[in-house]
Amino acid sequence: MRISTVTMFESGLTSMNSQQGKLMHVEQQLASGRRVVNPSDDPQAASRAVGVSQSLAVSQQYADARISAGNALAQEESVLNSVSDGIASAKTLIIQASSDTLSDADRASVAASLKGIYENLLGLANTTNGNGTYLFGGYKDDAPPFVKESGGVAYKGDLGVREQQVDSSRKMPVGDSGKAIFESVHNGAGYVATAGANNGSVTFTGPARVDAADPGYGDEYKINFADLDSDGVVTYSIVDGNDDPVDIAGVAQTDMTYTPGETLSFGGLSITLEGTPAAGDTITMAKAEDKSIFSTLESVIAALDAPAETDAQKAARRNTMSTVSRELDNSLDNVLTVRASVGARLNELDVLDSVGGNRSLNYESTLSDLVDLDYGRAITDYKIRQIGLQAAQKVFTEIQGMSLFDRL
Repeated sequence: MRISTVTMFESGLTSMNSQQGKLMHVEQQLASGRRVVNPSDDPQAASRAVGVSQSLAVSQQYADARISAGNALAQEESVLNSVSDGIASAKTLIIQASSDTLSDADRASVAASLKGIYENLLGLANTTNGNGTYLFGGYKDDAPPFVKESGGVAYKGDLGVREQQVDSSRKMPVGDSGKAIFESVHNGAGYVATAGANNGSVTFTGPARVDAADPGYGDEYKINFADLDSDGVVTYSIVDGNDDPVDIAGVAQTDMTYTPGETLSFGGLSITLEGTPAAGDTITMAKAEDKSIFSTLESVIAALDAPAETDAQKAARRNTMSTVSRELDNSLDNVLTVRASVGARLNELDVLDSVGGNRSLNYESTLSDLVDLDYGRAITDYKIRQIGLQAAQKVFTEIQGMSLFDRL
């Protein structure tokens, strides 16, 4: 059998190309750091790597969502901290203004300070984030949620709360509606007492909770004052929300003799009365209802700006101070409750970050086992392929130089 020169050249070239291809494949592995450069290198590992890569990408998306949610909640927490400080400052000023030693000018000065707090709280309620959207407008976040109108500040947002998917099984609220923060009271808020358009000088302190287990606790109550009797004694009646007399130890509380400084106890409550009431004066006690922080401040500012000359006017101002003080306590408790909820969500994000980080590490470890390169083995293969290529080249050179004339 004769072997032509062309055949020898083609055989040598094929051998060199084969060795060159194998060497280049190892070079690709070393350059990329991956054992599986093409799916054909290990079809099973390549298939599994696709699934693991997708899971890793989803985990990273959740991590990015948690960062976004954390930033939104951190900004809300900062704003709520400023709101709580503002309410606490207002409460301090109201206590100061309740002193009988202050003049009308002094109270006007306190009112001016409260107006500053009022405007600051309004600005905080209309806070925007880095994208220019309003934090507390719910889904209506493209316009200020709190707007001044003739009747006071009105909430123009909605009750919706935006949520973000921060993990496969957790969709977290990343905000709170302005109404829930600035116009609500928490579930555990107690009673608030208010005085009607009284003509007398009766004032109240309280009410205080005595026994929440009392069957009448939670009902609305009124203290109605009547005319002086023939002996000049003021009488009062205590009725419930249906104007039915309250019964204490079998005694209906009607036409009871009023004594200044007396503490009345009924329905699990106690309230202390001072001053001299006039016929038709009333004091109402009811469980705290949702009340805007802004309307509360508006009422106390108006009371401080108005001069009080008569005993009835002074009593009305003191009663307003007492009512507003209790309402601000409820508003502060509500803001702190929302703030605690924000803090709990931030803590949950930290836990989810820890769990998600461990999950991502597991995915990366699995992916590395499937496709990453063993550099020690790859370098050895590289040397072997390099030697193989050199050998093929040398053989080709030797065969190319062979001639029958060398044997003559």
